[in-house]
Amino acid sequence: MKELALRPTIYKYKCAKDFAKDFNLGKGDLVITSEETYKIFFEPLNLDCNVIFKRRYGTGEPSDEMVEAIIKDIKTDFKRVVAIGGGGVLDIAKILALKDISSIADLFNGNLKIKKDKELILVPTTCGTGSEVTNISILALNSYGTKKGLASDEMYADSAVLIPELLNNLPFKVFTTSSIDALIHAIESSLSPKASTMTKLFGYKAIEIILKGYKTIAAEGQAAKDTLLEDFLIASTYAGIAFGNAGCAAVHALSYPLGATYHVPHGESNYAMFTGVMKNYIEIRSDGEIAVLNQFISDILGCNINNVYEALEQLLNYVIPKKKLREYGMTETQIMEFTESVLTNQGRLLANNFVEFDKNRIYKIYRELY
Repeated sequence: MKELALRPTIYKYKCAKDFAKDFNLGKGDLVITSEETYKIFFEPLNLDCNVIFKRRYGTGEPSDEMVEAIIKDIKTDFKRVVAIGGGGVLDIAKILALKDISSIADLFNGNLKIKKDKELILVPTTCGTGSEVTNISILALNSYGTKKGLASDEMYADSAVLIPELLNNLPFKVFTTSSIDALIHAIESSLSPKASTMTKLFGYKAIEIILKGYKTIAAEGQAAKDTLLEDFLIASTYAGIAFGNAGCAAVHALSYPLGATYHVPHGESNYAMFTGVMKNYIEIRSDGEIAVLNQFISDILGCNINNVYEALEQLLNYVIPKKKLREYGMTETQIMEFTESVLTNQGRLLANNFVEFDKNRIYKIYRELY
């Protein structure tokens, strides 16, 4: 049994200037980022790069239409793709590093060969997706009304670069929605049937760092997050290594229709599903790895194991208040629509469930959270 695959090479720099110098950024590089990040950290360096600003192609999480528009606008040849941004930017870059992409729908449906022909350098500016160390790209496929992930070893970066300085201006809500995503990555991957001793080493450490960080923020206030950014960035990468090997599961699967339909930030849509999925796992099976996980979390929170998810939700609600699904605009008729969408489009994720969910169970979870 494969225990762990470690790709790409991981670098860490104190500041963006050191990264740019060490990697010799310049001609032949295509940089995709945000205007704000580029203006603050890279424009003063006078780099001779081709630069794409994601938000000029739309706001929110990336879609098939957005990526196709970017590809259409690229006029010059380049040898390296350098993505500096959140998970959406990194996921787009994984597509840009591939050869001959004519249709995103065909790519995600398996009708195009996946072949990387450019060097790929991924630099996260949030502390959540772990995309810098995974081989997965997730896009909203607007024609299908859902989000979908594409996984291929061709989409691993050649280099993942951690620069805590780039998180200095991160708004608190972006910090929370990204870091709660990392927490769920770590938890789902630790419960996955594909988990190994080594993947759980990364997953459980990420859980510990994030929950202890949240406790500090709850005790000291939102400003305390500024002293924790490097810890959270590292935790996000640990969680990325864990789920890149062992996979995510039902929380992500059930969150995708909500996120795609109502443009809910990815971490927030995950949190909307999180404890509902976990409680349904326990209804079916309360022993095994979930018992280990629950004890681990209860020890960190200092709560009774029987109330672990109530205590966890109380802590998480401090950083990101949980909403009912109806508060996002979801209607009762969409409970079945979303259930069908998950069964049709998210088999890759459901295969990683701690226990199997059938149609009735997925419908039940949506109903309970509605």
